[in-house]
Amino acid sequence: MKKVIYFVFLFISIIFISCSSKENKYNELFINVGSEPKTIDPALSISIADSTYIIHAFEGLLSKDKEGKLIGAAAESWDISEDGLVYTFHLRTNAKWSDGVNVTAEDFVYSWKRVVDRNTASEGSLQLEPIKNARDIIFGKLNSDSLGVKAINDYTFEVTLERPMPYFLELTSLSTFYPVRKDIIEKYGDTWTMNPESYVCNGPYMILERSIDDKIVMVKNVNYWDYWNIIPEKITFVIMNNPTSSEAAIKEGSLHFSTILQNNDIDKLRNEGYVQYISKLGVIYYALNITNEVLKDDRVRKALSLVIDRNYIVNNVVKSGLPAGALVPFGIPYSEGDFREVGGDYISVKPEDYATNLYEARRLMAEAGYPNGNNFPVITFLSDSTASSQIFEAVQHMWKETLNIDSTIDQEELAVFLQTFFTDKNYVLARGGWTADYTDPMTFLSLFLSYSPQNHSSFSNEEYDNLIISSMSMTNEIERMNTLHKAEKILFDNDVIIPLYYDTVPILISPKLKNVVYDTLSRYRFNYAYLDE
Repeated sequence: MKKVIYFVFLFISIIFISCSSKENKYNELFINVGSEPKTIDPALSISIADSTYIIHAFEGLLSKDKEGKLIGAAAESWDISEDGLVYTFHLRTNAKWSDGVNVTAEDFVYSWKRVVDRNTASEGSLQLEPIKNARDIIFGKLNSDSLGVKAINDYTFEVTLERPMPYFLELTSLSTFYPVRKDIIEKYGDTWTMNPESYVCNGPYMILERSIDDKIVMVKNVNYWDYWNIIPEKITFVIMNNPTSSEAAIKEGSLHFSTILQNNDIDKLRNEGYVQYISKLGVIYYALNITNEVLKDDRVRKALSLVIDRNYIVNNVVKSGLPAGALVPFGIPYSEGDFREVGGDYISVKPEDYATNLYEARRLMAEAGYPNGNNFPVITFLSDSTASSQIFEAVQHMWKETLNIDSTIDQEELAVFLQTFFTDKNYVLARGGWTADYTDPMTFLSLFLSYSPQNHSSFSNEEYDNLIISSMSMTNEIERMNTLHKAEKILFDNDVIIPLYYDTVPILISPKLKNVVYDTLSRYRFNYAYLDE
């Protein structure tokens, strides 16, 4: 019966598209954000690219408007208790799933408990840590039924926090907090995301077709509460990770938007009107496996970092962004100023200091037992893209020229890379980076908690953990930010990462494509986009 209902709604969607096509021949967009997604399960996805698909098919309690302001989504209003611990969300009574079933508070209760359940193995589970008992559930001390969430009735969802959290409402707009359907998960198990019939969603779009390594086709969800304000009738996400092909497709008009391009072509493409630079609250760095025999030595890690000419990389290779001398990027303000400006750099990126950096790097390597690179093993850089390989080729040359050490590149498809990097941690040096989930230093610094699933470096420091955890209960803004500054300093005292640059993203875009919603968190939305004749 449910299968029949699904196809009825799919048929209705196609009729709507057909009718709209007569009025607007530009109702389909062709978008490319990379290779085959590792997963499009909201609870499991940690990739920015993969989240692009998810945010078009689902929505959480809150969302963001075109200007980045938080607005109601599945929830039309909410109340916060005087002590800041209890949030009561009032759901829309007209919010429905793509098969016509009402979205209820129980859907959120189930979905959030699923995220923190250890059996789900959600790498984003710590985003729910502010909720009462979440941390103890994640670490197996309590079962998921202890999570501080409950359905007061079908349309009232209550959340109790461990402590007041200034950015909790922003968290509810993240994909980890999206609802999924219990009956669907129980029926289809791990394969529920693989077929249009089972990918039941509550957002503006639903999947019409999914072809592995080829495309994901989405059409407007006729049951979406804000259906009439969604513009593109159809979005075809082209699965492709070939810069040459994506550049050619943009020029010929078979593709309208792509995040895949070659750094060497940026200047030419920009002059031709096909490239825009998008501001981003993010950082690119090299991740170091500090359990590796060679990289265990902090002097080696520091030397590898000091040799890198970040200004050269920004000006001549990526041709965008700002040189990075720390982890948390510019763009997170508080009452004392911008977090990065207040904290300063841990590695000088001033051009006039580069010669001093090189001298210190040679001294450290000699002290570590590798004068002029003698006896230093060949190290392998793990990459997931042509662009990051191009950057490493420049770094490779810098290391060879100054330290006389050799290195190689191992490039993997994104899904394989994520498995090797995050899950297996089977690497020496890898392309790392993070784009903020929310506008607070914690989105970057929490990555390196000893128990964080995203702690790819296997860094473990009790003082660091204590500072991060204690900051979570601080209500005084300045005290809290000072504590986070101290934590960041510990990261660089231990040379846990090699920062490269604060990201500004070049995007391939057709001059005809208008009204794409950008934000500094790189969640690109096409709900209101259109093609201008």
